[in-house]
Amino acid sequence: MQLSVIIVNYNVKHFLLQCLQSVYAAVNDLEMEVFVVDNVSKDGSVEAVRAAFPHVKLIANTENVGFSKANNQAIAQATGEYILILNPDTVVAEDTFVKCIAHMLSFKDAGCIGVHMIDGKGVFLPESKRGLPTPEVAFYKMFGFSSLFPKSKRFGKYHLGYLSKNETHEVDILSGAFMFFRKEVLDKIGGFDETFFMYGEDIDLSWRVILGGYKNYYLADATIIHYKGESTKRGSLNYVKVFYEAMIIFAKKHFANSKASLFSFFINVAVVFRAILTVLANVISSSFVVVVDFLLIYAGLFFTTNFWANNFKSTIDYYPQIFLLGVLPMYILTWLMGAYLSGGYEKPFRLSGIVKGILASTFVIAFVYAFLPETWRFSRAIILFGAIVSMASLTITRLFYNMVKHGRLSFDEQVPKRWLVVGDETESNRAIELLKKYEEPELTYTLSTANGLKGKSALLSIDEVVFCSKTVPFRTIIDSIEETNGKQNFKILNADSNALIGSNSKNTAGDLLAEDKRFNLSKHLAQRKKRMLDILLCGLLPFTFKSSVYNNLWAVLSGKKTWAGYVMNDAKSLPFNKEAVFPIVKGKNIMDSDAQLLNELYAKNYTLTEDLKIIAKQI
Repeated sequence: MQLSVIIVNYNVKHFLLQCLQSVYAAVNDLEMEVFVVDNVSKDGSVEAVRAAFPHVKLIANTENVGFSKANNQAIAQATGEYILILNPDTVVAEDTFVKCIAHMLSFKDAGCIGVHMIDGKGVFLPESKRGLPTPEVAFYKMFGFSSLFPKSKRFGKYHLGYLSKNETHEVDILSGAFMFFRKEVLDKIGGFDETFFMYGEDIDLSWRVILGGYKNYYLADATIIHYKGESTKRGSLNYVKVFYEAMIIFAKKHFANSKASLFSFFINVAVVFRAILTVLANVISSSFVVVVDFLLIYAGLFFTTNFWANNFKSTIDYYPQIFLLGVLPMYILTWLMGAYLSGGYEKPFRLSGIVKGILASTFVIAFVYAFLPETWRFSRAIILFGAIVSMASLTITRLFYNMVKHGRLSFDEQVPKRWLVVGDETESNRAIELLKKYEEPELTYTLSTANGLKGKSALLSIDEVVFCSKTVPFRTIIDSIEETNGKQNFKILNADSNALIGSNSKNTAGDLLAEDKRFNLSKHLAQRKKRMLDILLCGLLPFTFKSSVYNNLWAVLSGKKTWAGYVMNDAKSLPFNKEAVFPIVKGKNIMDSDAQLLNELYAKNYTLTEDLKIIAKQI
């Protein structure tokens, strides 16, 4: 056996299937075995792999054992002369494996090879080549000097920015997304250190390759796609904590005590520093539009109250400070909450969501107003004006956003789009039918080959390109995507698949147009409403005095369960897949076919009312 490919998967079914298709397209004349180790995915990954790729050696774990241990499970069974550790959210070219083996044969001292990685829009990923994170290098990285001076030999060592990405280099550290080993090297130095559950394990293993007397090489002429989700993970405090804890483990393992202590000190300072930055960044990014809306509405109502007091109430002090500084902000927050729950903050922005949310909130305010003491009933007119001002303000901010972001003074943020499909007639027609089903495109064009794609895309003002991988080689797809260097959006349609896969932003793990889109419950707004209903019912259902409610209260509140939902016989591939306290129907002896039908109908036609009906019926 020449090559063993090992892929560890967790809940990325469609990306995994695409990855496997590209892997088998790259087999050429190689003797190859492929392992998929699944860490208890809930999206139907195991079943999908068994159906589409029966020759894959599938290891279906019953618990999430982490990245390191999962890889070691397959390494222990691998028989290839070379072993490739590969992420499921990658796409390799037909010549990738051949190039890596050729490089291994020409560089006898090579223990591990990494490749030139690009994201889904063709932008080079700097983690393709990295330096050893010594205390000095880590300090420059964690406090931003490496970002300010990326090509400096002193400050840019973490991503080796001073080394050309277009030339092959000997490097210290390679990315765990693609690590091509000699098996004899892994036999000598051992596999992944299972102390690292997630993050840092690739740094540790890369460094042990060098300590074992071998070299790591970054191979510039072998390019793959990595639908990178690190940027998203870095936006969480948990990422900061887990990643830097992994760095401390690495320092204690490989550095002298004095260096390790210094490194740990910098890490702990950095954790606090990065945590503060992360919190601030999250608050600013998530609340910026809300704050702007609040200020605009308040300014509009402040001038409205002054005008109303001067011209209709005959006194400038008609509205007291408690109204202006207390009651008015509460009104505004209620209107904003209504807009939020009705989809007024969803993208693409919809006027209907704003109007419905404001009207519903106005009804709530008026209802509460009717029960207030006379001394607190300041003005019904201001409630009416406030609703009008709120609608106007939210409309203006969204029109302005779309104008600045997309050059369109409309509520259609990016829809409909102009699409260009590259593939033969049969696959192109299939792609167009899927686009009509998922996206409602403005216009679609087709090309039989990718020749001159960049120029034609610009000429036709194309928003997004779809490659049909059944007839367009992955090598051509990767080269075409890299050529645009982030200036074009792409999707890939694979053979025997109804999923269009790509990545339109560095801040997401990937973008997916798949059958899941037909489910109401797959929408972020529906899931958010369902979660808010769960939390609200945590305060109301205890009054039913049911033991099932008390026994599951914390599980629902913490997000591990939901009050109403699927029959769990067959819901693995459906959205918001959480165990339900009150399933659609009771009983454990429901046939799988019936459970599947019930679950799909529930997800497809989901409404909050449906959840309330299920709960009411069973209580």
